[in-house]
Amino acid sequence: MLALLGRGLAGLARAGAAVMGRAEPACSPVLQAARGYARPAAKKKKDVPSHLDDLPPTLLKKEYASLPIMNSVDDVVKRVLSLEMASQREKLKVKKQQLVEKVRRSPNDNGSFEVQVAILTAKIRTLEEHLQRHPKDKSNRRLMLMDLDRRRKMLGYLRRVNYSTFEKTCQELDIQYSPPQPYSRHVTKRWLVKKALCLKVFQEKQRLKAAVRLKQRRERQARARAAREQQEKEEQEKQAQEGTPV
Repeated sequence: MLALLGRGLAGLARAGAAVMGRAEPACSPVLQAARGYARPAAKKKKDVPSHLDDLPPTLLKKEYASLPIMNSVDDVVKRVLSLEMASQREKLKVKKQQLVEKVRRSPNDNGSFEVQVAILTAKIRTLEEHLQRHPKDKSNRRLMLMDLDRRRKMLGYLRRVNYSTFEKTCQELDIQYSPPQPYSRHVTKRWLVKKALCLKVFQEKQRLKAAVRLKQRRERQARARAAREQQEKEEQEKQAQEGTPV
């Protein structure tokens, strides 16, 4: 009975100390270390090397590089207008210009396949670096896949038409081109029946369209014939009026 009474008094004392604002004694150092170890560690951002790192910081931005007045401005102004203070978008413009200069056919060439491949290459490399830092960005991943598909088609066309230009473009832009694999389909009875039905529907539709086109062509020919006859009739009447003596 006395032991129970002592425990009750000790509990009341602890509750009173908490109400009066007195703190409990600190926990052991081992427990403090364990609590610190159990905390989730902060994720460090990946240090991804960029293809824009090789641009010299003293290089001027694309909009100001060709201005003649830049030769006479102060060094502070040049530094403000240089790539040292530029955003990633402005650096990307300069990088695109450098890649285009490597493969363009002439100084006025701005739309050839080689130039388009160079521009797409700069965009693809920028998106690849962005996705390494943010792998869950599905919108930019979709844009990168679309640009990759466009570049693959352009390189395939260059490879078929002008292999020397294709080889030079891949070498200058450091592109590893792999031709697409030939498409193969497992032939089944269901696929054969479906293909035969589709061909039958297509042929019937073409036959109906041919009849409609024939009717339209005959109507156009009839209208043209009527207009030609009307024009000849008017010319004959005009000649008859001119030949009649007054």
